[in-house]
Amino acid sequence: MKIDDKLLSKLEKLSMVEVENKEQIKNELSDILNFVNILNELDTKDISATFNTLNAKTPLREDIPVKSDAATSIMKNAPKADSNYFIVPTIIES
Repeated sequence: MKIDDKLLSKLEKLSMVEVENKEQIKNELSDILNFVNILNELDTKDISATFNTLNAKTPLREDIPVKSDAATSIMKNAPKADSNYFIVPTIIES
């Protein structure tokens, strides 16, 4: 898959990150997607999983409420906030 300027621009907008070396990033992202496509072609139906969590148990702890001002300190570091809510740009396109 080839990453073009339009897709890179959309990714920049969604990630809120400005890319300086656009050609290099487009090439690297294209290489990554091509590698993933190669992996998708592998037939793994006869290969058993080497790890799974089906038989694992989740360790539990007692749920004890504790007063905390974590929300206040987190909101102080937010780029935009109102009361206890983050203000984020709209990303749903019509």
